[in-house]
Amino acid sequence: KAATSASMSTSEFTGFPHAAPRFFRALAKNNDKAWFEAHRADYEESVLGPARAFVVEVGKRLAKDVPGINADPRTDRSIFRLHRDIRFSPDKSPFKTHLGILWWEGLGHKLESAGFYFQLSATEIYLGDGFYQFSKDALAAYRERVLDQKAGPALQRAAREVERRGYTVGGEQTQRVPRGLDPEHPRADLLRRKGLYAGLSLGLPAESSGPELVDLVHGHFKAMLPLHRQLRVL
Repeated sequence: KAATSASMSTSEFTGFPHAAPRFFRALAKNNDKAWFEAHRADYEESVLGPARAFVVEVGKRLAKDVPGINADPRTDRSIFRLHRDIRFSPDKSPFKTHLGILWWEGLGHKLESAGFYFQLSATEIYLGDGFYQFSKDALAAYRERVLDQKAGPALQRAAREVERRGYTVGGEQTQRVPRGLDPEHPRADLLRRKGLYAGLSLGLPAESSGPELVDLVHGHFKAMLPLHRQLRVL
């Protein structure tokens, strides 16, 4: 069963209105706290409200494929905060110009487990699955898996399978294979990864403004499952 917040009631998902990408387009031009506070109601009505319902509906679908998936419609849980952490960033813009949502596995922090990602901006919907960046422990477990004589080839086959299905396999890479490992290893490309995920941009499909978006997104997430199932064990 998908984990959801019992305290957060959500209405049925009917789509992200056209006002949602328009909001992010305007926010990109007026990225300051005063403008946001003047338009907070627009954000809550056109973005945050639909997002909460969307988290729950997609979570119900994913729970059939990935029992125990976390689908929590609260901000800072499945829904990423719109406020940026600008403490160590040269870019002092206070707000992100997109909606980010994550459905993740496990009992740990959401960014320390394999997860399905949805992003809505002024120009596109982007979908992803996997790890954007491995935690220290996950990276060590990942490299052990890549080196394993059975698990390593299985992971490599899964990455190639989702590529054949039309998804881009990405993840930041080091310039060289980690110290102490064979630079000519047959899975050297995977050993250099600091994150590993499959992704796809959908543009802004007509389905985004209707309930059909749930089935569209879930269909893509299902197609990414071969890679997800290899990464969920980390």
